[in-house]
Amino acid sequence: MPTSKAILDTNVFVGSGFNSSSASRKLVDAIRSGELVLVWNEETRRETLAVLRKIPPLSHEDVEALFGEEGRWDGETHPEEFELVEDPTDRKFAALAHAAGVPVVTNDDDLLGPREQLPVEVFTPSEFVS
Repeated sequence: MPTSKAILDTNVFVGSGFNSSSASRKLVDAIRSGELVLVWNEETRRETLAVLRKIPPLSHEDVEALFGEEGRWDGETHPEEFELVEDPTDRKFAALAHAAGVPVVTNDDDLLGPREQLPVEVFTPSEFVS
């Protein structure tokens, strides 16, 4: 993994719950073991847990424990500056990555598509773990 801190988009947690041999699961396991610090703010945490609550086979309680204080970001972010990200709900992840200076990991085309033009590093789970 290129760094010891990262922001995980909601879809990484979803993928982790459905495929135990996926790169997404490796990332979640790395957070659990302390090898990787999940960087988050209240907006990204809220979205992740809300989505997981809607998918009954997934445990939002297990994921909630991964949002440790060492990764909490209380500083300002500016999602409105990331209009290149087509989906407004994904802009919060890019804005947090920019403010915190850490990469965002996602399988979402709305973040992956413009990644060459964004001022943040954006990786797929497979790219990040290799």
